[in-house]
Amino acid sequence: MAGELTNERSKKTVGRLKSRPQFLAVRQGEKRKGSLFLIEVLDRKLTDAEPRVGFTVTKKHGNAVERNRMRRRLKEAVRLHAGFAMQPGHDYVVVARRDVLTAPFEKLASELAHRIETRPKPRRPETDRSRKV
Repeated sequence: MAGELTNERSKKTVGRLKSRPQFLAVRQGEKRKGSLFLIEVLDRKLTDAEPRVGFTVTKKHGNAVERNRMRRRLKEAVRLHAGFAMQPGHDYVVVARRDVLTAPFEKLASELAHRIETRPKPRRPETDRSRKV
């Protein structure tokens, strides 16, 4: 009772991406851009596998303390608000931007859940685009 979660929402476990080849494979998938981060998504075509997530914060966004703080904020947002929205058999890489550090946590969590749930609009091929000359 003391350690139980009081949240009504069912909790799904989310796996972790740990090796460089896993992160590089996800780069081949679709990209969902946001103001606070970029999410790269790869469908592994495994419907019974748990979703996996990885986090990337580049060195241009601050020193180690700031980068770790950004990573911890993103991990907590996924754990509390966005893990339920992740599709089974998909890999997600969240690439943080500098604004993750100063954004209110509620905004961070809601944008993360929104980006994970929505799919980008399909783009027309380059050959179909006609230009008026």
